[in-house]
Amino acid sequence: MNAAYRAGYKKSMEDAIQSDTSGRFSQILTSLVQGAREQGPADFDRALVDAQELADACNEDSDEMEIKFMSILCTRSFPHLRRVFQEFVRCSNKDIEQIIKKEMSGDVKQAMYGIVRSVKNQSNYFAERLYKAMKGMGTDDRALIRIMVSRSEIDLFNIRKEFKETHDCSLHEFIQVETMVGDTSGDYRKTLLMLCGGQD
Repeated sequence: MNAAYRAGYKKSMEDAIQSDTSGRFSQILTSLVQGAREQGPADFDRALVDAQELADACNEDSDEMEIKFMSILCTRSFPHLRRVFQEFVRCSNKDIEQIIKKEMSGDVKQAMYGIVRSVKNQSNYFAERLYKAMKGMGTDDRALIRIMVSRSEIDLFNIRKEFKETHDCSLHEFIQVETMVGDTSGDYRKTLLMLCGGQD
């Protein structure tokens, strides 16, 4: 992805992020695009240590808390983080999503929350993003296109399944209903429906 971005825009994703964002939010995004996330299964002993570090960070000032959360959430593998989240509940008697919502704010909060939701259930996370992109007045075209195109050959079937279970409506049907007002009509709408791949 980094190579494709550089080829298309003649600059690195890191440079683009750092020129358009600032502070901790910029650091989080930069860390993510550097591709330093570990791969592999959870290390149970290390997960307990990580969970305790996150729990302890909740008692520190917001700056230190954000640094610690970023160092773990942006670098550990998804299987490992799922184990960390389980251990975090045992260490703190709280869910990590609740902590992020309560103790963080702004773009940092949204970034951390998005990472956690994606780790816990990536298909559900994207299903909710699609719902929010189309629901109500206006359509978030950039989010809609990005998700539909980028996930179409990866896990769109699973996203469709999560969408149906969460909203009692298939993604295909939702695209048809929510785009009848004209925001996404014509060939654009047909393309979205083709990417979706049919009813569930």
